[in-house]
Amino acid sequence: MNPCLGTPRRPKLALIGSGPLSINRRQRARHRLLGPVRILLAAVGGIIYLVLSLNVIRSLLVPRIDRSNLLRLVIGTLTTPGQLARKRITNYEIRDRLLAYEGPVSLLLLLGVWVMGYILSLGLLMFPVVHNPFAALGQAGSSLVTLGIVSTPAGWTQVIDILAGLTGLFIVALQIAYLPTLYGAYNRRETEVTMLVARAGEPVWGPEILARAELMSLMDELPDFYRQWERWAADVQESHASYPALMLFRSPSAYSSWVVALLAVCDSAALFHAVAPESTPIEARLALRMGYLCFRRLSSALGYEVNDDPGPMDPVLLTRSEFDRGFDRLVAADFPMARDKEEAWVHFRAWRVNYEEAAYFLARRTDAVPAPWSGSRLSGQTHVPFRHLKNRTPEDPDGNSRTPYYPEDN
Repeated sequence: MNPCLGTPRRPKLALIGSGPLSINRRQRARHRLLGPVRILLAAVGGIIYLVLSLNVIRSLLVPRIDRSNLLRLVIGTLTTPGQLARKRITNYEIRDRLLAYEGPVSLLLLLGVWVMGYILSLGLLMFPVVHNPFAALGQAGSSLVTLGIVSTPAGWTQVIDILAGLTGLFIVALQIAYLPTLYGAYNRRETEVTMLVARAGEPVWGPEILARAELMSLMDELPDFYRQWERWAADVQESHASYPALMLFRSPSAYSSWVVALLAVCDSAALFHAVAPESTPIEARLALRMGYLCFRRLSSALGYEVNDDPGPMDPVLLTRSEFDRGFDRLVAADFPMARDKEEAWVHFRAWRVNYEEAAYFLARRTDAVPAPWSGSRLSGQTHVPFRHLKNRTPEDPDGNSRTPYYPEDN
């Protein structure tokens, strides 16, 4: 060695646990430790993706009740604020305007749950390659909405990007087809509900259907009327059980309700059987049966089970005084009856026990208009003013020749 250069210095030993070499070792050790965790999270993301996809198919494509449907969970989240609104807002018209948003909001919440769930599942699927969780979720969201503004040049992430894009297109296509189906069923439902106002006033009432049929000489049309409502109940049963959000869609009028309308039709058929069994058309019995089957299935779709085989002597919530008012309405309209009030009450109660519990549950859940014979509401109201039938003519401009709704109104 050249002496001019001096004695070469020996390299200093790096301290154990410091320096670039040890840092790289720690990083590799951490990656080896987190590798199985990322794979496990990716597996969890795959399970979430499959569960969400199965739920979308069940909710939008399979026409039957599914008790594990995510929509029931979404509807349940709206129950608590809805109950608070019903208790605090005593004015029914104001409450009806607010609750009109309950159905559309449930659909938006369901769509939001699906989108956020897919972003989470796809982000977890990217974890083995994209180690930053925020970057993984951002890339999953970008691909799901088919923007593609965030990407990672790796084979696995490109596969997930394609899967996310296809999923987003699938959800959008189903939503486009889903909404017209919903509103088509809604329009069919509300057409018959609106037409019932001419036969039973607003809000509708079972005895009023029979009373006006006698006063307006429509007794011969009652078989066709009950046949039409038998088909209506079957249609509502299938569409609303498959798409439970429809049950939250309210009628355009504050004093109309599909629940109260079907309840009034069932009450009129049951009352017809109770007071004049020999002259009751068979169509009334068929409509009554389809009506209580509809009530039972829809209450079951919302998680409320009722007795499928009640006894004719089981108790009902309708009071005897309420029944007497309905019976007096038929007497005032000169409706042809073969049984007196006592005997008619026994037979009517035996019919009503088949559908009252389920109907009252749906009326409370949807906060239907508090019409006569429809049970109580959370607000404490039980009835609203009933509109009487008045036959105004040039000889009787005020229509005072008709008997009022309640005898005590005289």
